[in-house]
Amino acid sequence: MTGDNPRVAPQLVRDLAPKLADLTDDVLFADVWERPELSPRERSLITVATLIALGRDAQLVSHMNKAIANGISREELAEVATHLAFYAGWPAAMSAVSALANIEE
Repeated sequence: MTGDNPRVAPQLVRDLAPKLADLTDDVLFADVWERPELSPRERSLITVATLIALGRDAQLVSHMNKAIANGISREELAEVATHLAFYAGWPAAMSAVSALANIEE
């Protein structure tokens, strides 16, 4: 890992796929997420919406927590799920609400 960037990739990923962990830390979160063209809040909103639409529930709780840290409210996350019910499907929205129930307060 380069610089002062914290490790983001879970230890399990680091143990099983160290290069994937390095790319997660050094490229995705230390470069892509830090680009100035979009704010962290905007990136979180885009990421959460994409994860909901694609049904990537395993990553959703951690990104919802990150979204809250980046200034998105629980109510806004619920509204994203409601909005996406009509575009990504009802099951995707219902799964997102289940994930929302598991995020940190």
